[in-house]
Amino acid sequence: PDHLILAEEGEYPRTGSSFRWIIDPVDGTTNYAHGFPWFCVSIALESAGELLAGVIYSPMHDELFTAAKDGGAYLNGRRLHVSTRSPLRDTLLGTGFPYDCATDPANNFTSFIAFQKAARGIRRAGAAALDLAYVAAGRLDGFWELKLKPWDVAAGVLMIREAGGTVTTFDGSAYDISNHRIVASNGLIHGEMVSMLASAAQGGAA
Repeated sequence: PDHLILAEEGEYPRTGSSFRWIIDPVDGTTNYAHGFPWFCVSIALESAGELLAGVIYSPMHDELFTAAKDGGAYLNGRRLHVSTRSPLRDTLLGTGFPYDCATDPANNFTSFIAFQKAARGIRRAGAAALDLAYVAAGRLDGFWELKLKPWDVAAGVLMIREAGGTVTTFDGSAYDISNHRIVASNGLIHGEMVSMLASAAQGGAA
């Protein structure tokens, strides 16, 4: 009961515990409100900044994604592995757009256009946590987005790492959940994705 909880509503209680639960009770709120069946519950546990466990549940598909540090990632009890697809032109990617994309130039539009031309396809479904779980499951080969919060990514980041994938910032450096720009992939296309993001940034807002 003395563990910290971090959610969209804030962080509480302030007890000084090293354990923190990072919770998004509904990721994909707009989808849920419109009856679009792409939303999930995302819960992660960290201690001293290290992700220890993660759970993502998709109620509309009755799919429970789980991961534990050094214990692998699973979907309904079946071990998960990222895909082996490459190069980038043969892959299916996921992404999203921030809520202020109509007013802020850092809106992901330039990167989206670049990846749309370079990859086989892109899916923008509207729930980042579930997108990350799909990368861990090998259903998506890569994912990128900006302006995400810790509760959007914490569980999914651990799942991808435990499934053998790679997670970094846009410039390829080490990622932690406080960073607002994430690139996740099966590892095989990661260099291509980072290079594409760099090129898009040079051509305009990300």
